[in-house]
Amino acid sequence: MADFSKQWCELNDPEMPWDFDILEEFGKLPKNHYISIICEGFGFIAIMRDHKDKCLLAFNDDSGYGVDIWEDYDQFIDRNIELK
Repeated sequence: MADFSKQWCELNDPEMPWDFDILEEFGKLPKNHYISIICEGFGFIAIMRDHKDKCLLAFNDDSGYGVDIWEDYDQFIDRNIELK
């Protein structure tokens, strides 16, 4: 079953029920930890709280080598808002 974050639903389909809130999940994390959670809409595979308390989202780089790309949450959301 596909899961969609509250933030994706708010930007793309406000009538759609969401499965989890990125910021709520982030708030549960201690520094330097992450949770594996997939948002089918945005395409990320994990949420992390780094050593500076920044929220990061992990994406597969599609190289086939299992390398993840970590993106700053605020910048990612701002970029998606601009695309609207």
